[in-house]
Amino acid sequence: MENFFKGIFDTTGIGVINPLDFLLCIGTALLIGLFLAFTYTFKTKYTKSFVVTMAILPAIVCVVIMMVNGNIGAGVAVAGAFSLVRFRSVPGTAREIGAIFLAMGTGLICGMGYLGYAALFAVIMGVALVIYTASSLGKHSDRSRILRIIIPEELNYTTVFNDLFEKYTTYHKLTRSKTTNLGSMYKLWYEITLKDAAQEKEFIDELRIRNGNLEISMINGREDAFNEL
Repeated sequence: MENFFKGIFDTTGIGVINPLDFLLCIGTALLIGLFLAFTYTFKTKYTKSFVVTMAILPAIVCVVIMMVNGNIGAGVAVAGAFSLVRFRSVPGTAREIGAIFLAMGTGLICGMGYLGYAALFAVIMGVALVIYTASSLGKHSDRSRILRIIIPEELNYTTVFNDLFEKYTTYHKLTRSKTTNLGSMYKLWYEITLKDAAQEKEFIDELRIRNGNLEISMINGREDAFNEL
């Protein structure tokens, strides 16, 4: 069995990583990644793909370091290869970047001659990725919204909606404000959490009365929501 996990480029003078030690390192890295992912989501704006990527990235880096430890040439090659990720021509999601690192990690292990470890690593990370994606880890509440509203310049936007927010939301925060229409109006962005998602239309109707029936937009809260509004 140990021959399966022995690097094909190993010589008698080079130690071989014990399979149990390898699994222990991977398991510890996954637990650390899961802990970091949960702590990152505390009162932070996030996406599920980023949280999942955070959860698996330590294990990927762990394996990379184990494979290049003591090999200066491999270390330089890994540093150069990892630096290419930032120069991708098309911006990708966090999950896509994580997949690139995962592919690079398994390719590096294969290149070092540890074919058995490469297969084991791919299976472990594949199962972990499926479990994390299928779980509720990093999932937003279905009551979380991004609200954009336009008001006339004569309204004091710091207090004008306070009573409505108290009535319909459990959380609200003004995140951006700007003037529009030659300074005659204000455009406001809020992060909110509704008390009851079924009351969304009623909430918007009362906002329309307050802002003179000017434009109001509300979408599910996500990282790229501001770009869509």
